[in-house]
Amino acid sequence: MHNVQTWLNSHHTDGVNLSIKELLYYQGKTALVNLSPRKTVQASLAGAYLAKTKGRGMEFDEARHYQAGDDIRAIDWRVTARTGKTHTKLYREEKERPIFVLTDLSKSMQFGTQLMFKSVQAAHLTALLAWAARKRSDRVGGLIFNQQRHVECKPFTRQKAVLALLNGLIKVQSNAGVATTTSTITADPTAKAVTFADACGRLRRLAHPGSLIFLVSDFSQLDEQAKQHLAQLSKHCELVAYPISDPFEHQLPKVKISQRVALTDGVNQQHIMLGEKDTAQRYSEVHQQHFQHIEQTLKQCKVQVIPISAALPLEQQLNLFSRPSR
Repeated sequence: MHNVQTWLNSHHTDGVNLSIKELLYYQGKTALVNLSPRKTVQASLAGAYLAKTKGRGMEFDEARHYQAGDDIRAIDWRVTARTGKTHTKLYREEKERPIFVLTDLSKSMQFGTQLMFKSVQAAHLTALLAWAARKRSDRVGGLIFNQQRHVECKPFTRQKAVLALLNGLIKVQSNAGVATTTSTITADPTAKAVTFADACGRLRRLAHPGSLIFLVSDFSQLDEQAKQHLAQLSKHCELVAYPISDPFEHQLPKVKISQRVALTDGVNQQHIMLGEKDTAQRYSEVHQQHFQHIEQTLKQCKVQVIPISAALPLEQQLNLFSRPSR
């Protein structure tokens, strides 16, 4: 982008903190995502999506020969008169499909080198998905977490559910240790850190069969326990993952003069040499293997994978594709 600051100002964000105004922006961008089901809807509650089972729905499916036990009110008199044999109408039952968004705002997400932090991009994407679900009258809920806390939002169809999700994003991001001007929450140093696997375990208890689940994270904590949770979820739900990364995580920035720079995650510190071809190549290869491992692991769990960069606006990325095939 030619002018990052202009884009940030026009979208009411600084790329680090979150505000309700920048999340409300995506209410008008719902065309960027396609929430049409890719799997048979398996939910048990009535709703707006056609299920594979036939029953007393509103959508006519077919007429067949009358069988003992069929409701006589469903007899198709026109077909019966035409064929001389009693036929009954069958309808396709309509099922609902709740939508859940698991949003990771943990330490590794509090990083960005160009446009915004990965956590802010994750929040923007979550807001977009929530508004798209609201537009389709889907029930939408979510689970937002960082290493210190988590917020659960049960699925509802009302706009109030979306706003609760957006406020949850703002609260958890302000608790991440980067928004010190707005955060009044102090973490308990003795408390057990919340992990990605913990969040996936909670999601298994929240999500009902037939749900559409979006996973928004950098998946840096994708371990064997999390993999098991996702594999179990994929048996009954449709899962779509948005791995969010920053360009610096793929390759080192190019410089004209070699220089040694210090890197820190807030706790650990190390040095790296910029401007050396061998160092840059090794760095790129190691990180490429890391991202390939994440993608392969997710696909083994039958999760659709759509990479997202924190260095580009969502409009610029999601306009290129809309939930492509695995």
